[in-house]
Amino acid sequence: MEPPPITDDVEHQFFPFFKVYKDGRVERFMPSEKHPPCDDPSSTVRSKDVIISTEPVVSARVFMPRLPNNPEKKLPVVVYIHGGGFSIASAFHPGYHKYVSSLVAQANVIAVSVDYWLAPEHPIPACYEDSWAVLKWVASHANGDGPDPWLNSHADFGRIFLAGDSAGENISHNIISQVGSSGLPGVKIVGVALVHPYFSGTEDDKMWLYMCPEKGGLDDPRLKPAVEDLRRLGCERVLVFVARKDHLRERGTCYVEALKGSGWKGTVEIVEHEEENHVFHLMKNESEKAVDLMSRSVSFINQAE
Repeated sequence: MEPPPITDDVEHQFFPFFKVYKDGRVERFMPSEKHPPCDDPSSTVRSKDVIISTEPVVSARVFMPRLPNNPEKKLPVVVYIHGGGFSIASAFHPGYHKYVSSLVAQANVIAVSVDYWLAPEHPIPACYEDSWAVLKWVASHANGDGPDPWLNSHADFGRIFLAGDSAGENISHNIISQVGSSGLPGVKIVGVALVHPYFSGTEDDKMWLYMCPEKGGLDDPRLKPAVEDLRRLGCERVLVFVARKDHLRERGTCYVEALKGSGWKGTVEIVEHEEENHVFHLMKNESEKAVDLMSRSVSFINQAE
């Protein structure tokens, strides 16, 4: 799909994400879609929407698999952070609802899918702050007295994972770096699965800089991970997926090499899918390589058992 011509009334255009008119209006190139949650006890995966905080309003979608024969068994928790260039999609998008539901069913986990506020109307760092708020909300259940009964009764807070794709994985990296720096009492972050992560070094940087009024430049550690942040990642394992035809492929491979050379004490693995493009697993979720990506993600989580 080719980008549309820029007309005189357009101030900025970042295809295929959004354009900003001279009067301040923002128009996205992709329509906003919302899949409803399904809190049916007979379904394979139940889901519901929750409010994390009210100032600002931050929400999430919580997924839980059908309870096993042993209802006392505790399940790992995956905090999922969606992609979309920090500016499109949501935790409620049909594609993300389907993907996270499948992950929950196959890995037998509870998932909390973050619905962060989108740029440019809510400039960076809103997405980072909202995601951190959701992770802290999850941790608030560690003593069994949090606001959500699913997490209170069934979550294993010694097996927390972060996952997502693209911009969501940039956020995941920054969140797990914050855990390493400031800690998160009551929980243990075991690992992070980064699918086609975005970091600096592509044309996308122009859009990130536009969405971030703090103007930290291309050396902003949220955009270009600093060695000290890599060294103190607050988890034990990292799994990075890259796709051969993805324009972000080298961002993922460079991240792995930087992490290996940082002095971080954990283990990192990289998986590459040939002849595939950015977030192919969401576009072609039943393809052989998408099934492989899901299978490896499930194994990564269940390895902690």
